[in-house]
Amino acid sequence: MNCRTFSRAFFFCAIIAADALCAPEANKTLPNIVLILADDLGYGDAGCFNPQSMVPTPHIDRLAREGMRFTKTYAPDAVCTPSRYALWTGRYSWRTPLRRSVQLNWEKPLIEEGRLTVPLLLKQAGYKTAGFGKWHLGAEFPTIDGLPPVGQGGQRHELDGANLDLGLPMRGGPMARGFDRWLGFICASESFVYDDLFATAYIDVYARPKARGAEALRHIPLAKYLPELTEKAIDFIRTNASEAKAGKPFFLHFSPYVPHIPLAIDPSFKGRTRAGDYGDYVHQLDHEIGRLLTTLDQQGLTNDTLVILLSDNGSHFEVTGEGHRPNGELRGTKATIYEAGVRVPFIARWPGHIAADATSNELVASADLLATMSSLTQKPLPENAGEDSFDLLPILLGKPGVRTTREFVVVKSAAAQLAIREGRWKYIAPLNFPWASAPASGLGEAFLYDLEADPGEKINLVTINGDVAEMMRERLLLAVNASGTHPRSLRK
Repeated sequence: MNCRTFSRAFFFCAIIAADALCAPEANKTLPNIVLILADDLGYGDAGCFNPQSMVPTPHIDRLAREGMRFTKTYAPDAVCTPSRYALWTGRYSWRTPLRRSVQLNWEKPLIEEGRLTVPLLLKQAGYKTAGFGKWHLGAEFPTIDGLPPVGQGGQRHELDGANLDLGLPMRGGPMARGFDRWLGFICASESFVYDDLFATAYIDVYARPKARGAEALRHIPLAKYLPELTEKAIDFIRTNASEAKAGKPFFLHFSPYVPHIPLAIDPSFKGRTRAGDYGDYVHQLDHEIGRLLTTLDQQGLTNDTLVILLSDNGSHFEVTGEGHRPNGELRGTKATIYEAGVRVPFIARWPGHIAADATSNELVASADLLATMSSLTQKPLPENAGEDSFDLLPILLGKPGVRTTREFVVVKSAAAQLAIREGRWKYIAPLNFPWASAPASGLGEAFLYDLEADPGEKINLVTINGDVAEMMRERLLLAVNASGTHPRSLRK
């Protein structure tokens, strides 16, 4: 069978399988949902993914014992903004104008107006939605002179944000994309913390913006930001516990700036691990996750809450402290096309629904959240939503014989290099790969790795297994030139 015939046969079979949707019984109460999105947490940081980890992570490990741990989860991009776009929209970010790297200061919304997102879908399904932490997907920032904000598109500027009008609300941000409540920053180096639509505080990640009135805002030291976010998230759970028990579920998105650099560890956690400041920061994050889990326990909500733990991409570091490897045995770091940049930890816990102490080796992606929430709430996705998102609910609920999940995943580095993972194989395309957003010039070498035999991506098999490499290359071309990779988006 040639590659074109194989590709057509694959998509035909996938379309048939995708029609076998699986959802909870119609009269069952929907669970509360807590989505914990760590920032640059490595695949090898938590003990449940890496027994050699030098970081104590008892609370993340508890989630794994009480839920399902996924070993082949991919962030579609190796850096923050594009990965978060895929998470919320179920669509690869390279289908947008953002081809490389991340959004910088004061940039416009990346998520298009009218596009369905996870929080918007859940809001439509009756959830109360709230987010605490980091957005990094842009917004519209009003200015006093009608011009773009000073420093837009950069990270540091001596007059950063000087013409912002703090008396007018932010537009096009988290609350315009499905959140009822938001507290956090839009891009970390902008420094402002927004409470719903208005800046009410600033964090000294780089420097305080120069907008008129900024000096009157509350200052939050970066080391105090994580525990403050946890307190706000705990308050949200407590405030909404009664309504949740009465059938009004909530969606809580907890997205702290941890363990992203700069490392800002609370002094009480300094030196607690053998993994240096980075390990101490991960340990502190685990502690705050434990506080959220304890609050669910205290409010009697544990059995009625689906908790999801993900990272937006891999760790910035290869080795820290006395030999801790944040990405385990995986090659590379955040931003790279190698496994350490794009393979991430993923745990899901829902007592009584998801089997305890379970492990899934299915190929999944963070972009699958939208289709999964669609299946959970029984709210079908429109044709123009979740083009690259697949339903994970059959896996989570252990439904035998039902498969609507993906056969392959496309991933991208910060430098716009693409790769595709299918089965045991990973094909990394050359930088001059012929797709719409490819650089004009670049490296012409391709790579093929057998990840089952070579998880560290050390042996390039592109010459030895040329037929496999060609098949994978054609599959990648088909994916990037289609409007989506979900069979629904391929229907005529």
